[in-house]
Amino acid sequence: MPDVTQRILSLLATLQTGRAFTSDELVARLGVSARTLRRDIDRLRGYGYPVHTQPGPGGHYRLTAGTAMPPLAFDDEEAIATLLGLATLAAVGSAVEGSLDEAATRAYGKVDQYLPKRLRHRATHLRASLETGTAVAPSVSADVLATLADAIQRRHLVTFQYVGKDGAATSRRVEPYRHVQHNLRWYLLAWDTAKSGWRVFRLDRITGLHVSTGTYPPRSLPADTALDYLRQGLGKNRERVVLTVHAPLPAAADAFKHQDAEFTATSAERTRVVLWLDTWQWLLVNLAILDTAFTVHEPAAFRAALADFGARLAEGAMPGG
Repeated sequence: MPDVTQRILSLLATLQTGRAFTSDELVARLGVSARTLRRDIDRLRGYGYPVHTQPGPGGHYRLTAGTAMPPLAFDDEEAIATLLGLATLAAVGSAVEGSLDEAATRAYGKVDQYLPKRLRHRATHLRASLETGTAVAPSVSADVLATLADAIQRRHLVTFQYVGKDGAATSRRVEPYRHVQHNLRWYLLAWDTAKSGWRVFRLDRITGLHVSTGTYPPRSLPADTALDYLRQGLGKNRERVVLTVHAPLPAAADAFKHQDAEFTATSAERTRVVLWLDTWQWLLVNLAILDTAFTVHEPAAFRAALADFGARLAEGAMPGG
């Protein structure tokens, strides 16, 4: 006889994806009979999970939002990942009241009360054994993030006060498109209606946020992703550098961990690296630490600068040089 607890957890994990499932789909996924499925649905409801049933043709099951939080159905790996994620988020910022990092700190301290009993001891041990370094970064309001997320989903116009890097405050009315988290900063990519163009705003510089009832039609982003657009702006004075290093992807990523970089494994022992750098000198320390062969594909000016520096190094290493 299959383990009932494991079966219930599998059913819950399926329903927690947020989509609706027909009875036939769930029976096939879980490998149970329709009668067993109905019993398991009733068990979930008894545990406090609000499972909505749509009867008749096109009928389905869907997990809906409830008024109370029942015990979280985490497995061991999910519990560990949740605690580590909260600890990491709590370590970024200055713990200002109402900020995302402060909320993560509070959640980190209480998450075990919502875990099943079998996982509480493990969560307690993990929390007691963990220390995280603090990263200096601006705190972001959890409420601002949530409010903007809702406006993005519903395509509602928003207004706010924005303080630029020069300290000047301006009023903005925008069509919010996407949040972007990059290099310990949170950004909002939006269409500025007054300037008739795409703009990027730091979330920690937004105050007086107000969501209007007005909506807007979708717009085409002039980049593949919001992150690509952000990088274009942040790196407008930087050079795009492409190289291949004779090292596995994890080793390459570790060597360039402090750079804005993308990595693609071209084989088990070679990695393509794309960087955005102010000057070729930033490559030197990273490549020296990596201590392996490499090929710089572009730009040509970086290749020439590295070749010239290599000649100077060789000359300087010669006796009497």
